[in-house]
Amino acid sequence: MARRNLAGKRILVVEDEFFLADDLCRELQAIGAVVIGPVPTVQEALALAAVTPTLDAAVLDINLGGEMVFPVADKLMASSVPFVFTSGYDDTVGDKRFSQAPRFQKPTEFRVILDALHTILPRPHDLPGHQQTDAS
Repeated sequence: MARRNLAGKRILVVEDEFFLADDLCRELQAIGAVVIGPVPTVQEALALAAVTPTLDAAVLDINLGGEMVFPVADKLMASSVPFVFTSGYDDTVGDKRFSQAPRFQKPTEFRVILDALHTILPRPHDLPGHQQTDAS
């Protein structure tokens, strides 16, 4: 499968495993994304989301050093920012409110996460104010 282009998309990365966060950020940057973060805690993620004017999507590790990332997911949902979860735990660890969000068990190939981000990002014709024409 061809690599997805996320040129200019602002992606928040919330991950407490340094090497995994670093690798994911490099993969995102390689396909043109603007990485916001990475941050390893819920508090830092909420603070960063509050001062970042526009987020297009996020990658959220469910368990951040024993703290669940769900307050960040709530904030993103309230702002209509799509996200994917990653987790070292099975599917029993979660919150039903976020059952529609893609979830990947670690270790996951980065291309799978990148493909999921590409899928959840709104298409230009899905955005408010876009008028569909025959060329759209």
